[in-house]
Amino acid sequence: MTNAEAYDRGFAHLSSHTVGPLLATARENGAPRLLDVGCGTGVVTAAALALGAEVTAVDADPVMLELTARRHPYATIRPAVLPDLPFEDEVFDAIAGNFVINHVPETDRALKELRRVLRPGGTLALTWWKADEMTATSVFAEAITAARIPYEPPPRPFSGNDTPRRFVALLEEAGFARAAVDTMRWRHHVDLAAWWTDVVQAGGPRFGMIGRQPPEIRERIRAHYDRLAAPYAREGFPVCAYLAHAVR
Repeated sequence: MTNAEAYDRGFAHLSSHTVGPLLATARENGAPRLLDVGCGTGVVTAAALALGAEVTAVDADPVMLELTARRHPYATIRPAVLPDLPFEDEVFDAIAGNFVINHVPETDRALKELRRVLRPGGTLALTWWKADEMTATSVFAEAITAARIPYEPPPRPFSGNDTPRRFVALLEEAGFARAAVDTMRWRHHVDLAAWWTDVVQAGGPRFGMIGRQPPEIRERIRAHYDRLAAPYAREGFPVCAYLAHAVR
């Protein structure tokens, strides 16, 4: 289970860069009923509420949901895991998913389910990381390798669908119209020591193993992290993500 507070300080801050573009279509259309799918600690929920939306937020992690519910009492919070959502057909005007589709093993089924709960003319917006340009997180994997620690990261089931062309095809196959994918790049400016602490404390399937190592091994990984991250101290980590948007 994720440490929600550490996740919020670290990964949620990283993912907050895409929230504005993610909600742009919903904002332009004045969509009143918005589903924040894979809400995490509520970064998208907070922004959507500020726009005046009626927000329903879902996530698989009960700790995340508890934190989001505590912070945003005016949102409806429910546990749910794609590709199965506990909602009637055509109940939302907009759906936003910030870095959740890349965690769903059955992308095609998930997209069809999202379309099912979206009203005709409703909008969908989803983001995911461009994995080979994610220095902010790959530096941890590189540090583990440099420390010569046996490490087998979890598989990436989404990798076969993560290109813009393939994802547009999936959206169209699921019945969406006007599907497109935009590329977003930015620099993630963060205190390197705080970034280490928050990522390690957050746990999770990819780097949670660092925190479970004996102290001497953890410090060896940390030393390599400090060396590898140092070139990004001033200008920040280069980050790249994709934003898909479509209409039902």
